[in-house]
Amino acid sequence: MENQLDNYLSMSIENDINQHSFTSEYQKTIVNLIYTYNWTIEQLKKILDNEDLTMQQFNILRILRGSAAPLSTLKIRERMLDKMSDTSRIVDRLIIKGLAKKGTCKQDKRLVDVTITEKGKALLAHLDKFEPEMNNIVHSLSESEAKALNTLLDKMRQAN
Repeated sequence: MENQLDNYLSMSIENDINQHSFTSEYQKTIVNLIYTYNWTIEQLKKILDNEDLTMQQFNILRILRGSAAPLSTLKIRERMLDKMSDTSRIVDRLIIKGLAKKGTCKQDKRLVDVTITEKGKALLAHLDKFEPEMNNIVHSLSESEAKALNTLLDKMRQAN
């Protein structure tokens, strides 16, 4: 039985992307990470699309909600998951939606402070109710498997 599970798990990415072989397990790992990242984003977007919110906007709102003080766009960018994002443009869209607001930075007049609005907090509170659905994306993993995967992913990033 365990051998059947191993065979299924080892063939899953090959079946999903119609790839019959990889040059190595390392190459397969990279492709699997990219494929799984995109699959995960698509699952999360199904929840966020109903609120007309992008993953980057959601990430910024969560960063702002978690900060005790206003943040500059530079500080927001440092904390973002997607480092390639145009943080200023995304913040401007959140402001247009009334989910965030800008103010002059008290320490450095050249910087702009960004804070989450009550409307932004209310939207996140609403989205918090979907956390079980978001967690359900990894429903096939036990808690110990999820912990092991987190350890492996952290180890991979720390190697570089």
